[in-house]
Amino acid sequence: MKTMKVPEATISRLTIYSRFLEQADAKGILTVSSTDIAKNVGVTPAQVRKDLAYFGEFGTRGIGYTVKDLLKHIRKILGLTKIWNVALIGAGNLGRALAHYKGFAKRGFEIKAIFDVDPSKIGSKIGNINVYSMDELNEKVKELDLRLGIIAVPAVAAQEAAWALVKAGIKGIINFAPRSIIVDENVILRRVDLAAELEVLTYNLQECKIDA
Repeated sequence: MKTMKVPEATISRLTIYSRFLEQADAKGILTVSSTDIAKNVGVTPAQVRKDLAYFGEFGTRGIGYTVKDLLKHIRKILGLTKIWNVALIGAGNLGRALAHYKGFAKRGFEIKAIFDVDPSKIGSKIGNINVYSMDELNEKVKELDLRLGIIAVPAVAAQEAAWALVKAGIKGIINFAPRSIIVDENVILRRVDLAAELEVLTYNLQECKIDA
């Protein structure tokens, strides 16, 4: 049987829907409609219904969606019903900022270990997270059950860090370094390039003739 491929944009919107539902739940709201969701996240009601339809039928016609139930379904779809242990590569300024970010833990992502090549940083702690040598990566991936990796090193070191994570058995990597890297086909790689996002903003500002 042919499986319908879910567009990546749909998965991205699910994360936005889940945040809206968490806020609604915190306010004691029991049910929402596709119009409610759409109005609060900046899409159309039809888009909300289409996105959810990839995964089944969740709402009741004339009533809408039960907030707690829909939130539970979306969290399950996104794999957020368990804790994901994360290896952070890089104990520099960006690495320190990511290590201190509390939002990861709230979503089920826990940075369990930080790795660096700088002898002055190895053996220290950032918050309550130990900084280890890159030579210990393979051992700590197994010991701490690290499943995901974040690369927060200078561009010149990003590819080497990626291969180290792949060799250690990490199957999901986010790259914050400002350069493209390659990994094995069975590894999922996401790139977060803040400078590139700013360039998209400046392009659009110019195209819209907005005085910037």
